[in-house]
Order: sequence, then structure tokens, then C-alpha cells
Amino acid sequence: MSTGEAEVVAARPGEELDLHGLAAFLREQGIIRSGDLSVMQFPHGHSNLTYLLRCGTEEWVLRRPPFGNQVKSAHDMGREFRVLSGLSPIFPAAPRPLALCTDESILGAPFYVMERRRGLIVRREWPTHLPRDPELLREMCGALIDALADLHAIDPREAGLETFGKPAGYVRRQVEGWTKRYGDAETDQIPEMGDVSAWLAAKLPAESGVAIIHNDFKFDNIAFDPDNTRRVATVFDWEMATIGDPLMDLGSTLGYWVEASEAEELAASFVGPTWLPGAMTRQELIDRYAERRGIQSSDMQYYRVFGLFKIAVIVQQIYARFKRGLTHDPRFEALDASVRSLARQAAREIAA
Repeated sequence: MSTGEAEVVAARPGEELDLHGLAAFLREQGIIRSGDLSVMQFPHGHSNLTYLLRCGTEEWVLRRPPFGNQVKSAHDMGREFRVLSGLSPIFPAAPRPLALCTDESILGAPFYVMERRRGLIVRREWPTHLPRDPELLREMCGALIDALADLHAIDPREAGLETFGKPAGYVRRQVEGWTKRYGDAETDQIPEMGDVSAWLAAKLPAESGVAIIHNDFKFDNIAFDPDNTRRVATVFDWEMATIGDPLMDLGSTLGYWVEASEAEELAASFVGPTWLPGAMTRQELIDRYAERRGIQSSDMQYYRVFGLFKIAVIVQQIYARFKRGLTHDPRFEALDASVRSLARQAAREIAA
């Protein structure tokens, strides 16, 4: 895990961890031997919760599902732990996991602990300590998409992950699965969501290949090397990783990639500075990916629309937890507006 010291805060009310039980588990695992354990929280992110553990001069990162979670399959700690265990020896950007706990009596949910890595996370606004350099941003965009292409180039057997997913029929299952998740989380009627899901089901493309896919590859899920901001040092948030169609993974990245002309409509959906001068366009991203993989650049309309739809469903699931009183995080109160803007954008791209 990689993030800056300034980004940790005291745990949000209701999201505190039981230090006594956690310390006992860490001692049992040989991670800590003596000293007092302290915990801070990384406040960003809307899904799995991430904490900084500190004992003396040593630090680790803990991941656990959100409180009030009712979608167990979307917050499977064992999956994250397994994929990182397989990837970290061969994919340098994957952090090394240290211990998995499935005993829910300790923290009320499964969790795992991994090494802490430091690095630069670039979110929707450009970091104030960096010069406004369009060329640097362009190179960072290139490093991001190169890292995704390199992940897709790994043979799942090399990572011991060949049975990690079911690639046959992956595209169909994704469309059907995310449509069902939306129905389960629906709180308000958004006509475009029904229209987009119907279009996705009717236009299913042939499978493009098989790869280890991250499924949430975006600016705020990577960290750049603090000594070389043109290099991706860490990729995190592997909760949705699986074996499947690599173009569906690229589609998720494209779904997050807001260009300058869309900035006003999709302002609530920014996860990186993709709208600033110097950022690659989506087409440039597609072309760079194809060149890195040594494949033909293809029409990505379907995958981009799927990415927008999937992101809208993810946001709706979070908003539904708030609406139903399962979480009281004030950041979630206005997320319905983001769902609507993503749905409108997907409908526009179908009509284009």
C-alpha cells in the first residue's frame, strides 16, 4: 500500500478497530513482538477500508470490508490476499501481503495485513508541491497505461492464478452481474441505467483474450515513485481482481477517464487529473495500450460504455448503504448525482 503521511487521520466514528484483539493477532503472526500498536485511517476511497498500523518505527497497512456491507462477494479479503500473494513476486507494483485473518470475532469481519509502501497518489487535483507540467502529466498517463498493459501480459500460471476466475463467458457474466447488482441497490429510478444495461446485453462482443485483470485500474489506485514520478511504484485496491477479458479491464479505466470537454458534466466522477492540460485522451490511451501489448488498436465503445455503467453501479451500491442507514459517512449523501451523470454519459456514448 502506498500513500502519504498527511493522508492518514483518526478513524472515522463507527469505523474504529479493536486494538487489543488486533495486536494479539499480529503477535500471533509474528508481525509485531513488542511495543504499543496504534492505528490511523486512510480517509480516501469509498469501498474497502484501509488503515495504517504502527508499532515503534514499523508500519503496515490493514484492509477490511466496509461497515454495513451486505455484498460479501464484492469485499472478499481472501481474494485480495490470494492475488497479491501470487503477483507480488513477479509484478513489482503489487505490494506484499503478510497475513490473512478470516476469524470475524477479532474485528467483526475478515481482514488482511500487507507491507506499507510510500509513494505519490495523484487524485482529481494536481499535487500542489509539483509544478504544473503538462509533459509530466502526459508521461504519468503513459506510465499508468503501461502498468495495466504489463499486468495483462502476465501468464496467470506464472502467478499461480490460473484457477482464480472463469474466463469463458466472462463478458456476459459481467453484464448480467452488474445489472443484478444495480437492481439490488436501486433506490431511485434512473431510466438511462435500464437503457444502458439493455444495450450492453444486446451487443455482447466476442471474448478478446484471457488475463489477470485488476477491474478498478485508475489514477487514485496507483502510486508513483516519489523519486521518479514518471514510474508507477504501487498498484493497490485489488478487491475486484480476477481472470477475465483484458479489454473489459481497460474499459473500466476508460470509464474513469474524464476528458476536458466532459469535466462539467462528470465533475463528481473525477478520480485523477485526466481533464488537465497534458493528459492523454482516451484514444491515445487505447493506442498506447495496444502498442505496449503488441495488438491491434480496436473500437472500445462497448468497453467504455460498460466501464461507465459498472462505475455507476459501484457508486449506487455505496449510496444505497447510506440511504438505507447502514453507514453514516457524510461523503456518500450526494452520490446519487454521480450515478445519474455517469448514466447520462453512457447513454450519450451509445447514441453517438
